[in-house]
Amino acid sequence: MPPTDAELATQTLREEGSYRFPSFSASDAVTLGLSLRKRFRASSRHAKGKGLVISIQTTSGHTLFACTVGDLGHHSGIGDVSLDSWACLEGMINVVKRTGHSSFYVEKSMSAMGKTAQQMGMTGEVRANGGAYPIWLKNALCSPIAVVACYSGSSQEDHTLVSTTVRDYIDKLTRPEVAVMQPSLPIPVIPILPRDSMGWTEANPSEHGHPHSPQYDEDRHREYEHHRHNHEHED
Repeated sequence: MPPTDAELATQTLREEGSYRFPSFSASDAVTLGLSLRKRFRASSRHAKGKGLVISIQTTSGHTLFACTVGDLGHHSGIGDVSLDSWACLEGMINVVKRTGHSSFYVEKSMSAMGKTAQQMGMTGEVRANGGAYPIWLKNALCSPIAVVACYSGSSQEDHTLVSTTVRDYIDKLTRPEVAVMQPSLPIPVIPILPRDSMGWTEANPSEHGHPHSPQYDEDRHREYEHHRHNHEHED
């Protein structure tokens, strides 16, 4: 049994509360936008000729990234995208700016309540279809700072594309860096050789009359005996 609109709205709201960026810059917007483009180009929808428009802009209206995946015109007369695609995308972005929530959440919550955008007080250029997602910062709880949105004409699939890309990008930003251990050089083993093999042996102690050598004692005894023997002959 597929989930109800109320269940989808609850799940989407829970995701919005957990997908918070540690920071967000223009470079992040470009990386996120290119990731959306790459994922869509690898999808079966794009293989079947579907196109996509992407926009990332601040809540004040400053565009950080925008691109089209697909062609406007085709020799068959049917294009992957249309000029109306950008108008639809701007309407979805306006929903996020007005409510602070994803356009998919607004769509499903209104459907669960049986309300229309006009009945909810959202007038003007708004479009409550999935695909536009708020960008929140962890330390800024008052309002989202930007909106990332894509439109291909499928509310559920556009929302899934944006939300999973945002989730994966945040995981990449917050993933602790694993230190790469550089291979250590082996410690050279220096063989311990006899001192005389290294030329460190001092001269024979007996040659210098070292008083603590056995050879010295033997020489002294031989000298003593020699003097004693000569002394006895003199007597």
